[in-house]
Amino acid sequence: MTSVWASTRRTLEMIKFEHSVFALPFALLGALLAARGWPAWTTLAWIVVAMVGARSAAMTFNRIVDRKLDALNPRTRQRALAAGTLSLGFAWGFCAASAALFELAAWRLNPLCLLLSPLALGWVLFYSYTKRFTWLSHGVLGLGLGIAPAAAWIAVRGTLAPRILLLSGAVTLWVAGFDLLYACQDIAFDRSRSDLHSLPKRLGVAASLRLAQLCHLLMLGLLAWLLLASQLGGLGWAGLAVVAALLLYEHSLLRPHDLSRMNAAFFTVNGYIGILLLVFWGAAILRRG
Repeated sequence: MTSVWASTRRTLEMIKFEHSVFALPFALLGALLAARGWPAWTTLAWIVVAMVGARSAAMTFNRIVDRKLDALNPRTRQRALAAGTLSLGFAWGFCAASAALFELAAWRLNPLCLLLSPLALGWVLFYSYTKRFTWLSHGVLGLGLGIAPAAAWIAVRGTLAPRILLLSGAVTLWVAGFDLLYACQDIAFDRSRSDLHSLPKRLGVAASLRLAQLCHLLMLGLLAWLLLASQLGGLGWAGLAVVAALLLYEHSLLRPHDLSRMNAAFFTVNGYIGILLLVFWGAAILRRG
């Protein structure tokens, strides 16, 4: 049991389990919008289980697929699989268990969630291969997380409405933008290999930073559209203003020749964005009732 716990802890560290916070607030926000208030607590609980299961499966699968590349990249060579401190068999088992947990949650939610669950899981697993043949992998990752609000809406209502696609689009652009920023760290490694593709490798760091800014500007536009469509009032606009300020701060931390504050820009700021938007917009939804 000690060995199993140690391997589980290494796996959770490897997949940055705490970063489940990135997409989870948007899934919960999708659920609140769908219910026009609090959904059933059991529904919320299974949405959380589904989100954690899907992300854990996808991240573990990514580490499995990339383990040989990670071992060659100075930035990632200390990851558990790359460093040999975690067995490949345990990683596969954890990935399978996480995928099973996701499917269980989809089954417990409603028939449409269960029907669509293999497509959602397949997409987030497919992402791990895209960097090997296309520089659009950032968008593929963005859509993988952008599914979350729409999936939560389906979990609550059993159907899909066009309005929630505005939030899915915003999340897609948000994730694609910050993944562009993060990928700038690996530009030298990517350029040393013919089998890896990314927009920073194709465009350079400066152009990639500008493209990330455009993604986040468009994200704010979609959020504003959704805010008007949902009539969330002053609290909604305050939440949007906070998100805009955080994005502005995020981009202020990075320069084409200075990415030293990437951790603050990527991990800290992005963690707050989803949480604070959920707080403000969630309060607006509950207040409107």
